[in-house]
Amino acid sequence: MPNARPVPTVRRRRLGESLRRYRNAAGLNLDDAAAAVGWKAPKLSRIENANAHIRPADVTALLQAYGVSDPEVFGALENLAKDAGKKGWWQTYGGIVAPAYADYISLESDADSIRIFAPLLVPGLLQTAAYARETIAGITMTRTPEEIAALAEVRLARQAVLTRPKRPLKVWAVISEAVLHQRFAVRPETMRDQLRRLRDCAELPNITIQIMPLDATPHPGSAGGFSLVGFPGTMPDVVLLENLIGATYVEGVSEVSTFADAFNRIVAAALPVDDSTALIARLEEGGKP
Repeated sequence: MPNARPVPTVRRRRLGESLRRYRNAAGLNLDDAAAAVGWKAPKLSRIENANAHIRPADVTALLQAYGVSDPEVFGALENLAKDAGKKGWWQTYGGIVAPAYADYISLESDADSIRIFAPLLVPGLLQTAAYARETIAGITMTRTPEEIAALAEVRLARQAVLTRPKRPLKVWAVISEAVLHQRFAVRPETMRDQLRRLRDCAELPNITIQIMPLDATPHPGSAGGFSLVGFPGTMPDVVLLENLIGATYVEGVSEVSTFADAFNRIVAAALPVDDSTALIARLEEGGKP
């Protein structure tokens, strides 16, 4: 269906929100901005609301009309327009990967950094295959063994961003100590191997791991976990909130700023990096905290 309305993916929403921001900064309403590039206002409105395609050349024309001169902004938004509907490697998994999850994987592939507060599970980017299978099976409830295996494959494939040759993803994860005490009765080696994986990850220069101790002072993370995804250049950050029925994205600049402030407070309440690594090592060896 050539005239079908495009799906408002996170990439399209980020692009539309950025164009709206620059239009507002230029003091232009929809009618004036659209007229400046020979359009009608409804077309520009659909683009800003992620309900229409836009070519990179049209992005350039709009930014010029808004008086933007920073080449970094042009490059970032033109690339978003080019990649908005691009299919990634995860599309080969068909219906296994839900649209919201596919959106998040595309964000990870575009991202420069991710800051994570994980109160319940080890973050997916740092999981072993066995830990991924066990936790996916427990959370999804209705998935078949084949689907669980496929989702675990997807989770491990996502980890390629940590060691990509150009611009490896920077990860800063604060993990609740309670997560490290979880045990898997049928496969007790699962947690030991996962702890070793965390220690190995902590040795990478682009990964920072802190543990939130059981006796930590109250902090904003008590409200729940989140992932704060950052992008290179001037692109605004995005926050991911997850629950049993899917994912919610926080994309407003002021709202995202709230989570950034919260993460800084969480970091301050957590154990320092060296102490965190030492705690992980003691637990891996079967010692007491």
